Amino acid sequence: MSEIEYEEAVPRPEYLIKSIAEQGYSLETAIADLIDNSVSAHAEKVEILTENNNNRLTVYLADNGYGMTESELSLNMQFPSNSIETVRDKNDLGRFGLGMKTASFSQTRKFTVLTRKKGTEKFSARTWDVDYLKKCGKWRIKKNSQKEINNILSDYTNSSETHQKAFNDYIPNTIIVWEGLYKFENYINPVNQYKHFKEQLNKVTSEYLGIVFHRFMETQNNPLKIRINNTVVKSFNPFKSYTGDLPRSLGLKEMRFCRDVLKMDAYVLPVSACDNEHNWSTANNNLMDLEGLYIYRGDRIIFFGGWNNIIKKEAKLRLARLKIQVGNLNDDKLQLNVSKSKISIPYELKTGVLKYILELRNEAKKEYNNRGIRKKTNTSSAAKTELLSRIATTKGAVYEINKNYPLISIIHESLNKKQKKNFNLFLRSLNVILNKQRHSEEEYITFMDSKDTNESNEINNAISELIETGADLEYISSILLKDLGISESDLTDDLKKTLKIK
Repeated sequence: MSEIEYEEAVPRPEYLIKSIAEQGYSLETAIADLIDNSVSAHAEKVEILTENNNNRLTVYLADNGYGMTESELSLNMQFPSNSIETVRDKNDLGRFGLGMKTASFSQTRKFTVLTRKKGTEKFSARTWDVDYLKKCGKWRIKKNSQKEINNILSDYTNSSETHQKAFNDYIPNTIIVWEGLYKFENYINPVNQYKHFKEQLNKVTSEYLGIVFHRFMETQNNPLKIRINNTVVKSFNPFKSYTGDLPRSLGLKEMRFCRDVLKMDAYVLPVSACDNEHNWSTANNNLMDLEGLYIYRGDRIIFFGGWNNIIKKEAKLRLARLKIQVGNLNDDKLQLNVSKSKISIPYELKTGVLKYILELRNEAKKEYNNRGIRKKTNTSSAAKTELLSRIATTKGAVYEINKNYPLISIIHESLNKKQKKNFNLFLRSLNVILNKQRHSEEEYITFMDSKDTNESNEINNAISELIETGADLEYISSILLKDLGISESDLTDDLKKTLKIK
């Protein structure tokens, strides 16, 4: 019996690396992936600096985290550096052991990592270079000489000092250098490549990092600070306005998720956000861009803006934001991708998530329908001329017969005190009927009860007078009370007994 023969299947390194790098990274998600490592290394300050030398773009990303020994650096430059099955600290933002490599190769074909353990002096460095791999055809990482390390450190230090907004008491321990950004170097006019790159970095990337890492940037103890060239990134909390206002919460809901718990909290922004978008949005993202899910993995946002293919975006949902909190114990069930920019809600949880989204959708639409509505005042000319008034409430807009409408006002003034009370009850019944199409009866009654706190005696007196005239008791209890939007608890015990209400 012949032996089975095998052939070596060692992939060409430059082909595989280019394929691995195509994992859906953009400039902002690639940089965010590197900052994940900085956060995991307990860095408090991160610098992102750029240089343009003869149309050759260079990016430095440095942090003051714990850094690495030379052996740790050598391990972390491998593909991959650890197993996805490795049990990690709950605050570890990594997963595949590929982030630094794939994120870097998605933007450049050559990158170097310089690092030292915090508190030590000497840096070690390693370089991945696709052009070299193409020539040698082998999986080789360059071990940088001390001279090369000194030259890189000198260039980085010069860049850091010539840019503004430098950090105080800042000692970097890890520096990643991207040499050449191929996605920005294929322009007909070289001037455009740097212009486009700066727009992507200073606008898109800056805002993205401010959203994704906002919890780390807002913590009271050692908040994360990120500097991009001459600007310090501002955090953006999607659940708090720049003026400190908070949206209305629909309440926390939890679902068991294998070894973890998935937590959801839906929020409706106030209708005033439609007129003051700048308080609830960023310079390059409006309310509609920012509506939808905000999925946190630990304290880091993985997905935001949109509904992750669960429902479609709508203009009337621009006030809706749903916070979903997960840990890092079920990354496989969440189908978290390498770039940590996409995530899926497991099938078993989708029904519960969808149910809460629909509840949020309903409340957000009600709030949105209040846009432009102002509570009526006695001095408002519109209040005096419109037959129907629209009033903004937390349940949406409600309608009322306007007592200041000229004809209504004339009728009201022609009545005596007793007649006015009965006329007011008549208007109330009309208001209940008007709002049944837009609100459940219970919702409108709640609104009326909170608005008309002194009406109870008038209601009971009016019903007593109707009974005295010989009105049918069944009619009063089954029809009149319903039309007036009165609950049985509003009636006195004597009236309940007379109307045979238990």
